Amino acid sequence: MEKKRLVKLGNLASIVRSKNAGPYRITFDVLFERDDLYEAVSKSGALNAETVAKTLGIDNSKISSFFEIPFARAFKATIYRLNAQCALGESDVYGAQQHVPLLDMMIPVPADTREYQDV
Repeated sequence: MEKKRLVKLGNLASIVRSKNAGPYRITFDVLFERDDLYEAVSKSGALNAETVAKTLGIDNSKISSFFEIPFARAFKATIYRLNAQCALGESDVYGAQQHVPLLDMMIPVPADTREYQDV
């Protein structure tokens, strides 16, 4: 059995971002520069709609879509906004600050994985 260790998603992905996806949704992108890091996360199964919802503190029903794009070494999740864009109580018009909790998601990867150390 292969030895595993937990590594923050922010140390595995080269880009983790969120952005506006219209007045009712925010989309999240997780992109990998290296094949080995993408494959480690993909094979772990730890990045999925349910874990994204849990990490963001929302109900699974708030996930509009989640998919993996292997040829782009990417994952993409889209959520329904809690409040419509620019509505009373809405706190991030551009949706650009909502990805931060994903950076700290712990992903089980092979023990010999060489991740980035800057996060």
